[in-house]
Amino acid sequence: MPDIKLKDLRYLVAVADTSHFGHAAERCFVSQPTLSAQLKKLEQSLGVQLIERQPNNVALTEAGEQIVTRARRILEGCEDVTVLARTHRDPLAGRLRVALLPTIGPYLLPLVAQPLHQALPRLELHLHEYQTEPMLAKLRAGELDVGILALPVDLDGLQARELYAEPFTVALPAGHRLIKRERVQVSDLEGERLLLLEEGHCLREQALAVCSQAGLRESQDFRATSLETLRQMVAIGAGITLLPQLATQGAYANARGVTVVPFAKPVPMRRIGAVWRKTTARLAAVAAVCDLLAKRAG
Repeated sequence: MPDIKLKDLRYLVAVADTSHFGHAAERCFVSQPTLSAQLKKLEQSLGVQLIERQPNNVALTEAGEQIVTRARRILEGCEDVTVLARTHRDPLAGRLRVALLPTIGPYLLPLVAQPLHQALPRLELHLHEYQTEPMLAKLRAGELDVGILALPVDLDGLQARELYAEPFTVALPAGHRLIKRERVQVSDLEGERLLLLEEGHCLREQALAVCSQAGLRESQDFRATSLETLRQMVAIGAGITLLPQLATQGAYANARGVTVVPFAKPVPMRRIGAVWRKTTARLAAVAAVCDLLAKRAG
């Protein structure tokens, strides 16, 4: 039976992730010749080519792709063993890898960062931003411990908990006919030019669902990469947009040239929740973080 070392699997996964020997070596904190030679030995030991080496390109063979899939599971299992031991010593200590949607992170974190540190001082939060599909993929692959995102999502192999419901508001440019209203109905927006995020953001689909009943026409010549870009486009009079409530508070409460008006009842909402693997060894830490997020943002 071939003698397969965990470090060899880490090298192989790094090459798969980066498609570059040099970048993979940097990620693994070894020299490129060391990494390349070790992977050659792994191929010889297994008796099969794993990597196609070309002058300007590195790609996995079919066998390499299949072995990388299993290598990820093995490395995840080893990480779980380490985490499980640490968790039994102190379940609220150590690293917790948390991902948030780009439409949640910048607005939720200022509310919860300090309370989280105060309540869970031994927990090291490693924060990331991903859109929904990449976040779910990384959760299932064991690269993240918990994701904060909009529900519902496909929970195959995952567990979810709703944290809070967040109202939508409408952002209007200066001089707009509705800025003096205390509240607006969705139907009041009929005929307006709607600015939205680009494909891949779940907030885009949520905004479309809210506005479809009002006959709004989406701008076809502009799609933003962030809520802040949307806000700036509203400020110059390019159209209107929907913003989640947290994106209109704190440092974002008084954006120049933009008036935010709440909706009348029934207020359109989005549900924000946490998602994690059913098999996670960090359940106590995930629950503690969720409790605090629900308390501070709910």
